[in-house]
Amino acid sequence: MSFNGFTEQDFDALTVPGLEPRMEAIIGHIRPKLEALGGSLAPYLSALCGEEMHPHVAKHARRKVNPPIDTWVAWAGSKRGYKALPHFEVGMFSTHLFIIFAVIYESPNKSVFAEYMMKHADELKAVVPAQFYWSMDHMNPDGTPHRETGLTELRSMGEKLKSIKKAEIMCGLRLDRNEPILRDGDKLTAKIEETFRSLLPLYKASF
Repeated sequence: MSFNGFTEQDFDALTVPGLEPRMEAIIGHIRPKLEALGGSLAPYLSALCGEEMHPHVAKHARRKVNPPIDTWVAWAGSKRGYKALPHFEVGMFSTHLFIIFAVIYESPNKSVFAEYMMKHADELKAVVPAQFYWSMDHMNPDGTPHRETGLTELRSMGEKLKSIKKAEIMCGLRLDRNEPILRDGDKLTAKIEETFRSLLPLYKASF
């Protein structure tokens, strides 16, 4: 299918009570769009990163009781999976869409990016757009705007990323569910591509 953007119904799917009903809503409304987005953006990301990037749509297969509060598609340089690698994601909570670069706790590249954050906080401060945000918890939809993040905070995040086993880091853009651009597949795709271009230095710094 072609990607035509996201609707109110897509965001509402993440508020459906109960694991099975919510999974049915996600599979019926959101997953086909994430799969379409994953396939259409893979060639762009591959060219951008200089390596083949493979899409991985969240399956939430391990969940037995609690319904997922978000869902996503991730791109990484491996067909087998993305969690062990620095990667890009587009996903959604019921409140907003996120477009991010991430290194999560399963990745051995955590220490590489942590060192970069500690040693090159000034470069990070300059290269990341002010409207982007930082988060160290992928389950928490809140984050800290980059414009409010100083060099001390960036270095501190790097230290936590290096020293805490379960630490993870995400940076990118969030778009409120009511933003008109979310309803336009072409404009949203262009915004995602633009965001990934801005995040490329972070991806490169994680290897």
